[in-house]
Amino acid sequence: MSYLKFDKSLMINLEQSLPKEMLRTNQSGAYHCTTIVDCNTRKQHGLLVVPVPELGNSWHVMLSSLDETVYQHGVPFNLGLHRYSGGVMSPNGHKYIREFDCENVPRTTYRVGGVILTKEKIFSSNENRILIRYTLEEAHSPTTLRFRPVLAFRDANELCVANDVINTEIPECENGVSACLYDGYPRLFMQFSRKPTWTYDPHWYNGFEYVKDLERGVPYTEDLWVPGYFDVPLEKGESLIFSAGLDEVKPSTLTRRYEKEIAQRTNRTSFFNCLKNAVKQCYLKDDDHMYLISGYPWGKVIARNTFMALPGATIAINHRQDFENIASTALDALHHFMKTGQLSPFIQGIDLPDVPLWALWAIQQYSKAYSREDAAARYLDDVRTIIDFILSGKHPFLQVDAETGLVATYAGADKPMSWMNASLGGHPIVPRNGYLVEFNALWYNALMFATRLTTGKEQARYQELADKMAKPFVDTFLNDYGYLYDYVIGTYADPSVRPNMAIAIGLDYSPLDRRQRKRVLDIVTRELLTPNGLRTLSPKSFGYRPSYQGSPEEREMALHNGPARPWLMGFYADAYLKVFGMSGVNYIDRMLISFEDEMSKGCIGSLSQLYDGNPPYVGRGAISHVTNVAEVLRTLTTLKKFIMD
Repeated sequence: MSYLKFDKSLMINLEQSLPKEMLRTNQSGAYHCTTIVDCNTRKQHGLLVVPVPELGNSWHVMLSSLDETVYQHGVPFNLGLHRYSGGVMSPNGHKYIREFDCENVPRTTYRVGGVILTKEKIFSSNENRILIRYTLEEAHSPTTLRFRPVLAFRDANELCVANDVINTEIPECENGVSACLYDGYPRLFMQFSRKPTWTYDPHWYNGFEYVKDLERGVPYTEDLWVPGYFDVPLEKGESLIFSAGLDEVKPSTLTRRYEKEIAQRTNRTSFFNCLKNAVKQCYLKDDDHMYLISGYPWGKVIARNTFMALPGATIAINHRQDFENIASTALDALHHFMKTGQLSPFIQGIDLPDVPLWALWAIQQYSKAYSREDAAARYLDDVRTIIDFILSGKHPFLQVDAETGLVATYAGADKPMSWMNASLGGHPIVPRNGYLVEFNALWYNALMFATRLTTGKEQARYQELADKMAKPFVDTFLNDYGYLYDYVIGTYADPSVRPNMAIAIGLDYSPLDRRQRKRVLDIVTRELLTPNGLRTLSPKSFGYRPSYQGSPEEREMALHNGPARPWLMGFYADAYLKVFGMSGVNYIDRMLISFEDEMSKGCIGSLSQLYDGNPPYVGRGAISHVTNVAEVLRTLTTLKKFIMD
């Protein structure tokens, strides 16, 4: 099967090609993101987007795009494509594209008369640099390539307006030039593997439009600065490499650098390899620390997402050391919070009440993948410390009920506590307070897991705590209709049919028996299951909003009230296999086919943050989401092990 190849008929049809985006990152936090026709449709798109710590915890678009023009007999054929004010597309370079192939590196093939030109883009794995290799495959007459860099130098979530405060000096460097438009930014070096002719011809290009931002109801028009252009003659069979980075490079090393990066790549020629590449794009290394970015193009390092995604992002792709490195960084931050109450400056949400519960779940997956002995040797102290911290009542947002053993969170009306954290006007849209079903399911599961790691009196203590809450859990959450209340506070039990109950029945240990699990599973299947994950709210429940569209307020209202989340499929699959055993394998395998279909939609080779709850289940939100990719990877691994066992 050809996973990520698109022919001329699709590429020249902008209705089909513009919605398809591609993403490349390195483990230093930089990325390149655009559409497969190289037309930026979001303000976060860019050829080189990098973190600039001196300017805050955000990404910054340095090089927005690089417009190429083929010259033959003095006639220009511009290969660029932009959308300008009023929806005008220019200069329509997509009409020259014959093929786009992203199975190894993004590779675009252009045909202009007798000229066949290929363009391949690759990110340096250990520095903030993008490399582009141009190869003139065919040419029947002298050919010159002209390159026009389009500069931004702005926060990826902001827009640029033409101004007279930019630094217009463009000093030359070896085989190129450099630029630094504003104080506080690093210098951008643009160089070639062979010496070009540089012409300084500065202009503001006004009225770039980003259609995705227009659809999202946010500002969508900006001006960008073009300082001039490079000319490079090229003969048939010759290649030329362009480099854009934050440090000057020796041009003679560019070919070697490019070939080295190519050799390290895993081809995206299977569903598993696509997901593996996608999840590794969310790795982030900083000195001795390692993190998971929640997603692109506007994700951050978030504590909850880190622990939720950790098993699928590492163990499922046989990266044990990466699990240990990422877990070490995140657990250090969690321990620091438990000891001092201080928040992490880099990992957001470390104080949220379910973070320690998800940390225990992640350690449990490590134990299952390797051995109880290995997990105990490495993580038993962490497990003890986290459980004791919860039992002590020192967590500001999580308390254990002395009578029932259940955990509750009371944060007031202004702070969302769970992953359903959408807010409007400073108030949670889904006000989940009190006893939350997945919190208590995770707590019971953690206590039972602790009994597996310990012996003697310690084991008996954890078993007693788990036994104490088993019946109250069933009495509190299981209703007469056969499903689980989403949360209970005081005398109110929320009857909304939500997917948090799928987490409760998918965990290894549950207070529910097999019959009760099956009844819950039946309702989840009937009301929440879609081809792209579980809906966040049943269509039968009040307030169902299936599509994440419209103004920022409309999207926030819909975020957890209907759209489906792929990551929940991991717990649904776990629950289904626990209930049906081997007879459920084929069913879950068929359910994963729709995720495989998504590899050629949206952000190709990855999964979006969420999908509409109604057909045709369009992907929305962040174009690549680590928890979604990780949990689908974990499900694939679970299926494989289930069959082998």
